[in-house]
Amino acid sequence: MKATNITMNTSPNSKPLANKPRSPYLVMLVAALLPGMGQVLNNTPSRGLLMLFFMLCLAVVSYQLTTPDHSVLGRFAGGLFIYSISVMDAYKWARVRLAVYEAKTASD
Repeated sequence: MKATNITMNTSPNSKPLANKPRSPYLVMLVAALLPGMGQVLNNTPSRGLLMLFFMLCLAVVSYQLTTPDHSVLGRFAGGLFIYSISVMDAYKWARVRLAVYEAKTASD
């Protein structure tokens, strides 16, 4: 993974910092309860819609490819896989946003 440098604007005429990002644990809880909403709380609604779209598509595909003998979890395994990835993704980006915010406030 490529590391990026964070540049800080410390001039007196710089814009004030944005509001503090939400807690990563709150974002993870919301993402677990409402699929796609964790990304919305991270200000990336298109990413949330994309996750929700693929979650539904893979749930339908895995449902169609399995037999009624499989469990409910097995029948919707594709959608549940994307669901778990979306929860982890929302939490990770909430932590990144909080770390960047804290780094900016610490340098001021």
